Amino acid sequence: MKREQKIPVRITNQKEKILGYLKSVKSHPTAEEIYKVVKRKLPRISRATVYRILKNYKTKGEIQELSFSGASHFDADTNCNVHFICQNCNKIFDITKSFCNNCNIIKSGQTKAGKIEKSKIRFYGHCKKCQKK
Repeated sequence: MKREQKIPVRITNQKEKILGYLKSVKSHPTAEEIYKVVKRKLPRISRATVYRILKNYKTKGEIQELSFSGASHFDADTNCNVHFICQNCNKIFDITKSFCNNCNIIKSGQTKAGKIEKSKIRFYGHCKKCQKK
């Protein structure tokens, strides 16, 4: 029986810049926002390349995609993720640490139904800035 040979994934400068940018921000940018930032550093990169790289990273589980209100936002933090999404300004906030530390189910990873492997929790409301308006 022949063993399949794994082909190493080549990390290109484009992939490094995109993932590096996503890891450096907490703003959950859209693909278009990522494209505009990376384009400043790599003027020859195309939108199609950015979308393809994001799809590839998402498929591998290295980033996550948050889709709401007809737009996709990307996050390099794939740990226990709890997000608050403002229904007015569409800004996304990470609230993972405070929520996960206080939730026994998420901390233990166990429920009566079985073991939790992944979780995605979203809260919708109005952020502090929008509440003041």
